[in-house]
Amino acid sequence: MNFDDNNSPPPDPAQSPVPWEIIEPQQAADASPAWAPANFPQDSGPERPPLPEDLRVPWGWLDLFVLVILFTAGPALLSLPIFVGFSLKGVSRAELSHPSSAQGLFVILDQALISLAILGYLALQMRHRFRLPFWRTAGWRPLETRHASRSLAYLGIFGGGLLFSLLIQFTSAALGTKAKLPIEELFKNQRNAILLMLMAVTIAPVFEETIFRGYIYPVLARSFGVGASIVVTGTLFGLLHAVQLWGGWVQIGLMVVVGIVFTYVRSVTRTVVASYLLHLSYNSVPLLLYVVASHGFRQLPVGP
Repeated sequence: MNFDDNNSPPPDPAQSPVPWEIIEPQQAADASPAWAPANFPQDSGPERPPLPEDLRVPWGWLDLFVLVILFTAGPALLSLPIFVGFSLKGVSRAELSHPSSAQGLFVILDQALISLAILGYLALQMRHRFRLPFWRTAGWRPLETRHASRSLAYLGIFGGGLLFSLLIQFTSAALGTKAKLPIEELFKNQRNAILLMLMAVTIAPVFEETIFRGYIYPVLARSFGVGASIVVTGTLFGLLHAVQLWGGWVQIGLMVVVGIVFTYVRSVTRTVVASYLLHLSYNSVPLLLYVVASHGFRQLPVGP
């Protein structure tokens, strides 16, 4: 993935080797970058220090409101072509209305289509409305490590995600839940299980990190401060997964904790790349454990 969209990154307004380095107060008068659009949020007044680059995004609360509309209305619109396809294959509405293999496949395809559609909308918004590169503007900047090796830093974050995921899995197992979680329905056969696992390590981390840590977090941080925004963004992330974990209140609470940790890492490193690596490695652990527990899917039925 090319985080710079094959474009050269915009010049740093502070002329600093670190792209997100906070501009010194005496440089605030010259802090407005030449590439920023007219509606780019800028700091005003000597009492407020200029924002780092990772929080100076050209969208605001109105854009977040539009995003909420897309999340709520999008599934109804984008589910239609999938439903038509299932109907042509002879799948009835009743089969899609109750827990079944067909319903699980429908949910997986629906989530994938919605995720790609919203990412496409954001990419068009960046390119045509703000005239800025998509990935970098959405927070996908290379990790700056100053004196350390960037490769080792990436490896350390990925390894930290593995350990963090194991801790969450053990905590979830220790506290347990008697409820049957909705996400378990998606692992009823090999086809759905493999598709869900592929989505969990491809589309899902890119989509969720771009939305929560790249798009939502900067707006919240400008309005409420970094600390509160880490908690709010992480909570929203956890609640997004509540539908899949409904009835498992401990698991939903743990997902809120996971979201807060992901957002904290993104805040400290000032790049979505770090939280993405953490997210990717975190998702990999339960999937690998499931592959081992199911003996490589051999204990699952092949078809519907």
